[in-house]
Parts: sequence; structure tokens; C-alpha cells
Amino acid sequence: MNIGIVIPAHNEAPFLGSTLDSLLAQSLAAQNIILVNDNSTDTTGSIAEEYARNHANITVLHLESESKHLPGSKVVKAFLQGLKLLDPLPEVICKFDADLVFPTDYLQTMADHFRADSNLGMVGGFCYIEKNGGWVLESLTAKDHIRGALKAYRKECYIEMGGILPSMGWDTADELRARFYGWEVKTDQSLKVKHLRPTGVNYNGQSRY
Repeated sequence: MNIGIVIPAHNEAPFLGSTLDSLLAQSLAAQNIILVNDNSTDTTGSIAEEYARNHANITVLHLESESKHLPGSKVVKAFLQGLKLLDPLPEVICKFDADLVFPTDYLQTMADHFRADSNLGMVGGFCYIEKNGGWVLESLTAKDHIRGALKAYRKECYIEMGGILPSMGWDTADELRARFYGWEVKTDQSLKVKHLRPTGVNYNGQSRY
């Protein structure tokens, strides 16, 4: 399947290389990886540019936006800007965070799910965080919900539900809208993704409020 990935990144220098390495090592390659450097003040931009120079399927988009990390709106706005570079839209549209390490069969397994069920609109794995020397299921993860960090949409589903919304709670609203239009949403517990920076650790006081 033709897979396009958009990765919004704001000050993700410690993790971005690991994320990109894991995506480049996939048994099924993504045709396009769009890295959106969203007003980073660290070396995120230069790391992204280095990968783009060495890998033809990686493109970097630099944005200037608010520096504060507001839940939902900032990351979705960056994603939507990056999505414009996927023209035409691929069969599968992925919105991945820049602090994840994917197992090598992630994209292949995801594509297999889409091929097996033409009514399947969204697929995602499970996030794990490091704790006491091991990897444990992140508390925000649930078997009936795909985390915003690793969304994957069938193109027709994404178009019919009108895309994703730049607001808090977007990653629940998209599933409700997909189901409203008759699409199925699937999580796969066998797809264990390492989440290198637990959700919310870089939010400021206003964001937490």
C-alpha cells in the first residue's frame, strides 16, 4: 500500500533520530515521510535536514508558530501543513509523533489490517513507556482508542470524516466521526511502540490547565 507519514516535531532533538531510524528500518517502506519542524528552538531542524539529505523519501517543512505547547491545536495545525505536501493523498495517511520507536513490522502489519477489511478506517498500536528498567503500557492507552501519537487513516475515511480538527480532544473526535460514517476503528495490541517522552511532560502551566 502507498503510505504517507506526517510527523509534527517541536523541540524533539533527543528523540527524532530514533523515530526516523525505526521508520526507515520498516519491512514495508513508507513512500513519503514529511517532517514538520514546528518552531523548534533546539537542533530538531538540523537533524531533520540531515536525514532528508540522506533519504529521498524524507521531506522537511519548517514552520513558525507559537512556541508554547497547547494540547491538540498546535500539533494538528502542524500536521495539516505537512499533509499539504502529500499530493495526491496516499492510500494510508499516518500522523505520528516524533518521540516514538516503532517495531520493524509496524507498517506491514498496519497495511495487512487495511487490506483484510475494506471497511477499516483507522488502525493503531499501543504505546509503552520506560519504567524501572522495563517497558510498561502507558496509562492513557486503551484497547478501544488509538492514541493521537500514532494515528493511521485509510484515505477514504479521512476524506469522508472531513480530516482532523485543530482542537483539544481531536484524537477522540476523529474516531467518533469515523464511526458515524460507518468506518471501523481497530487497535492491535501486538504492535508495541516505545514512547520515549510520556504524554504531557512538555506542557506548560497553561497547557495543563
